[in-house]
Amino acid sequence: MSAAFAGTDAGTETRRDEAAVTVFVCTSCRRPLVEGDDEAGYGFPGLALHAGLAERLAGEPRIRVEAVDCLAVCKRAATVALAGPGLWTYVVGDLDPDTDLDDTAAMARAFLASGTGIVAWRERPQPFRKGVIARLPPVLPPLLPPAAPASRAVPAAAPAPEKVT
Repeated sequence: MSAAFAGTDAGTETRRDEAAVTVFVCTSCRRPLVEGDDEAGYGFPGLALHAGLAERLAGEPRIRVEAVDCLAVCKRAATVALAGPGLWTYVVGDLDPDTDLDDTAAMARAFLASGTGIVAWRERPQPFRKGVIARLPPVLPPLLPPAAPASRAVPAAAPAPEKVT
């Protein structure tokens, strides 16, 4: 699995534990060829979508863009999943890297700003109104601030119960 992080300049990479939202981009699906397409140059739309999103979201430290081998929605290329701890997850297909890149980046920002992962239908960019494949409930708790380090002291053994005679 390859990953492109929100910041790619030296010293600005977003670590997995710092990103609040991940945009998973399927890079293995091909769009169906239509008459006149050049098969050699047609390629995989998710690759272009991934590269464009990684570039557009490079300044967003709380959004990570990650390429994945398959989201199992091959007939709806290009497909993304927007996910985050404690957030609903959206799976959206039929995205075109040439026309939907800005809308996909805008949706990632709205998804992060929502606090729940649910972006009102009217507030979604057009491709995210018609291309939703699934919306899944949160499976992880929300991100919490780091806890104070636990003491490494071994707890004292409990006293033995008294014998009743």
